[in-house]
Amino acid sequence: MIRALNENWALFLGMLMLMVANGLLATLLTIRGAHLGFSDFTISIMQASYPFGALAGTALAPRLVEKVGHIRAFSALASLVSITAIIHLLTNDAVSWSAMRLLGGFCYPGLYVITEGWLNAKSDNSTRAQVLSLYFIIQLAGPALGTALVGFPDPTGNLLFGVVSILISLSIVPLLLSGNKAPDYTVPERMSVGRLYKVSPIAVIGIILVSIGVAASYITLPLYALQQGFTAAQASGALVAALIAGALVQYPVGWISDHTDRRYVVIGLGVISAVASLWLAFDTSPSHIVIGFILIAIGLYPAYSILTAHANDQLKLSQVVPASGTMVLLLNIGLLVGTMLGPNSIALFGGRGLQLLLAFIGISVALVALIRRFQVAAPTETGEVQVASVIGVAQPGVLQAETWVQEEEAN
Repeated sequence: MIRALNENWALFLGMLMLMVANGLLATLLTIRGAHLGFSDFTISIMQASYPFGALAGTALAPRLVEKVGHIRAFSALASLVSITAIIHLLTNDAVSWSAMRLLGGFCYPGLYVITEGWLNAKSDNSTRAQVLSLYFIIQLAGPALGTALVGFPDPTGNLLFGVVSILISLSIVPLLLSGNKAPDYTVPERMSVGRLYKVSPIAVIGIILVSIGVAASYITLPLYALQQGFTAAQASGALVAALIAGALVQYPVGWISDHTDRRYVVIGLGVISAVASLWLAFDTSPSHIVIGFILIAIGLYPAYSILTAHANDQLKLSQVVPASGTMVLLLNIGLLVGTMLGPNSIALFGGRGLQLLLAFIGISVALVALIRRFQVAAPTETGEVQVASVIGVAQPGVLQAETWVQEEEAN
């Protein structure tokens, strides 16, 4: 790991700044929007513009990289995202904020594709797994650190937006100063959703449901906490605690799923999130809100990695990367739906709408896994879980899939 860090520190630093900026901006806009008097519906539309833009960016940004090259594409996309942060600072209306979230959502997939491709090209078979593990840590630590920054005092309301813009602008420096030649890039093929469903229905259904739950909890928790009397610092702190908990359980949950039928793990995760959500529907004391959302994160956040691993267990080696692109598409669809549903669910059912939505998702995921467990036996040969973050990352799983395929081909 030391070798991987020494060889790639500049790129890791650039990615860390991108992830911190993305996590900070997403949470900052929810909290600042609430203070400006935006309704829950307005906040949901504004935040949903990001995954909507990511749907287009996931398809089009890689083609931009292929056409004009890594350096030009990264410079252009980073400049645009930096501008979005400044426009958020200069305006206070939902229309411009939504437009900037849409633009940011379009640009970030290209930034991730470039950085991931560069890291992959700079790694050989002896260091690729180490690079991947460090990249995963950055995926999770960056958004958590960015969210934590929301709690810093900002009397003028300008400082944190400026920090976002500065971090994005600085992220380009390590890539531009890197002495390595930009790697060749070819847009990966896609597997149709219908074809992936025939291979693994639980992956298609589960990824959509889980990503809806992740987006609903991530975007809505700060807003819900504010409405329960939390300060901005306390609201962002509750989300940070949930993010950290979700990150810490990824590896042990992955290890367990490598040694048993993964569907049992999915059932367990669904039950944990459902029980915690139902508990919060009837107990809304401040300390219990934090504990409850930590448990929800423990149930929801690792599930994407387990579902993708279960799908990969049933795929041919040549199908892994195309299927990963399809799972990214499903992820972004779920994030879009969850971002829309989350804030608008708060006021439903006597203020218990968010909790009941998350409980429904947990129960549904567990039921789908249980039904499939009785219908089909577990694969006889399975690979290892390639852990992926689902927060703030538009391309999770693609680099992991490429790494897994290359390591298998090398053996």
